[in-house]
Amino acid sequence: MMDMQAAYSLAGKTALVTGGGSGLGLAIVRCLAIAGARVIIAGRRAEVLQAACQEIGGECAFQVMDLADVKGMAVQADALVSAHGPIDILVNNAGNTLKKPFTDSTIEDFDSVFDVHVRGALELTRRLVRDQLEKKAGSVIFTSSMTAYIGQPNVLGYTVAKTALSGVIRGLAAELSADGVRVNGVAPGWIDTDLYRKATAGDLPRQQKILSRIPMNALGQPEDIGWACAFLASQAARYVTGQVLLVDGGAATGF
Repeated sequence: MMDMQAAYSLAGKTALVTGGGSGLGLAIVRCLAIAGARVIIAGRRAEVLQAACQEIGGECAFQVMDLADVKGMAVQADALVSAHGPIDILVNNAGNTLKKPFTDSTIEDFDSVFDVHVRGALELTRRLVRDQLEKKAGSVIFTSSMTAYIGQPNVLGYTVAKTALSGVIRGLAAELSADGVRVNGVAPGWIDTDLYRKATAGDLPRQQKILSRIPMNALGQPEDIGWACAFLASQAARYVTGQVLLVDGGAATGF
């Protein structure tokens, strides 16, 4: 039996976090790095990625990538592997959203969200998981959302994309796990980030409504999501696959 330190350590592993330059993605990067992983941050803005790497220090590196470029993802993924080597831990965290009433939305609106969360993530995963299958070891994690469990107005494209990831996780886990590649997800609840503060600023009724449905009566912290990812990537979770871990203070199941 492994000791606790070995079970949770990510030493010797290379992790890639898409959308890791800020917000929850950066918190995931911090926690994976603390756990011992060499972390590569991917995103669209080089200056944001560079600043994040400087904060993390150590062996942190970055790669400019655009998950919305679905057709060009194979080339981008090959370039990433050429620059940084095979990826042991892939965290598909990059995302976008579009707040718009359904009746005003177009199929192009939905595609713009679906391309990043699902199509782009799948194309990236397809390339990187080949190396994991060769090694008979790997971890793939998708960032899901509360919207895969509860309805929220004016974000149907985001809701559809995040709900689709639940099927992606189950399907890939069934296909890949026998060859040593585990596939899981993390679904954040309401987390105290800059994005949350901007969305609820000056709206006390909305803040109260959110807190009222969280049994723990508090917002989550970004590192709560980071540590959940670190756990799922570690040997402590070696028998966990095909699951979405809700990190929401009980909001999806509470009253």
